[in-house]
Amino acid sequence: MSAIVAIVGRPNVGKSTFFNRLIQRREAIVDAVSGVTRDRHYGKSDWNGKEFSVIDTGGYVVGSDDVFEKEIDRQVELAIEEADAIIFMVDIETGVTGMDEDVAKLLRRVKKPVFLAVNKVDNAKRAEDAVEFYSLGLGEYYTLSSINGGGTGDLLDALVEELPDVVEEKSELPRFAVVGRPNAGKSSFINALIGEERYIVTDIAGTTRDSIDTKYNRYGFEFNLVDTAGIRRKSKVKEDLEFYSVMRSVRAIEHCDVCILMLDATRGFDGQVENIFWLAQRNHKGIVILVNKWDLVEDKETNTIKHYTQRIKKAIEPFTDVPILFVSVLTKQRIFKAIETAVEVYNNRNRKIITRKFNEVMLPIIENYPPPAYKGKFVKIKFCTQLPTPYPQFAFFCNLPQYVREPYKRYLENKIREEFDFSGVPITVFMRKK
Repeated sequence: MSAIVAIVGRPNVGKSTFFNRLIQRREAIVDAVSGVTRDRHYGKSDWNGKEFSVIDTGGYVVGSDDVFEKEIDRQVELAIEEADAIIFMVDIETGVTGMDEDVAKLLRRVKKPVFLAVNKVDNAKRAEDAVEFYSLGLGEYYTLSSINGGGTGDLLDALVEELPDVVEEKSELPRFAVVGRPNAGKSSFINALIGEERYIVTDIAGTTRDSIDTKYNRYGFEFNLVDTAGIRRKSKVKEDLEFYSVMRSVRAIEHCDVCILMLDATRGFDGQVENIFWLAQRNHKGIVILVNKWDLVEDKETNTIKHYTQRIKKAIEPFTDVPILFVSVLTKQRIFKAIETAVEVYNNRNRKIITRKFNEVMLPIIENYPPPAYKGKFVKIKFCTQLPTPYPQFAFFCNLPQYVREPYKRYLENKIREEFDFSGVPITVFMRKK
């Protein structure tokens, strides 16, 4: 689990460019047109060893300036409620606007850390002009350029100092979060499991507005089920309640042990589902993929499931060791198998391998295929162990850890998966100085 940082501000100040820089991927579409559609708007980042989730809150309200001003006020209020820290981004090119002042008025009342980021400052003259932003009443500001990264380090240094030190909470019962896009069948899945109409189920996407816990104790399994509001594309999130639901869903992912990622078989494993998958993976959560509404897929043939599975695994490479089940919540087809699989993944995530056994298995493998020489340097791995962390992480001790490249780390991960059952669980491999 990690802290949540929300980036707020009016359109076209550079929030998405800054967001892309933080998560080190080009995930948010960047365009000079304000309010441009952005497919993905939350991700994982880290700075100085501290991880946090980032949410880009802008650009999805379409309408007149008056409508937008009303909506952005509500949007910022919701971000304030859920986030641990807020980055308020403004633009040196346009200076202080009335919309900036409205947002600042909201932010001055909050008890959480607020960082005023003046963007597009790429020369000394612009840095001098930034003093006008003192008028917003938020104290110190940070000048930066999202597009080339200048000044972002100072902002992030200050940000991580204020973020809470969050440790993984181990509850008495495992927590399984049912996540996915709206109308994928998440609430129906939980209703089918517990045998009662606990949740409102309609054909209207986004019926569930919050994350709800249900204790499940049947057939020898006991855990908490979390039904999250559907996570949908930013361009579709036009209601403030839906935006709130997205943030709560992200929080639910971070608080759970296993994510049951449910998708609609008729829509496929699209970009938004893939984004939820990677958010769970980067949070080191166990993952089970459920392809729901399989009974609605027409023209099924002998190899249909095989081909569908291959498409999903292609999308989630290189982390392909994930259970994929084809279910129908309506007919209750394989839904209890889904729970059995989630329990297995939970056990895999908590699996501890004793150091002696781990060395007995891995050292001969490494001896048969050692790390390739790099710049004339030969790496010798002499010892390995599983680290005492809440999820599987392994350290390999060698003479020159800096010369071990990513492909060899993936090779080690694949061998660990072959020898030990870590299906559905992300694995991290570290090289350490002997």
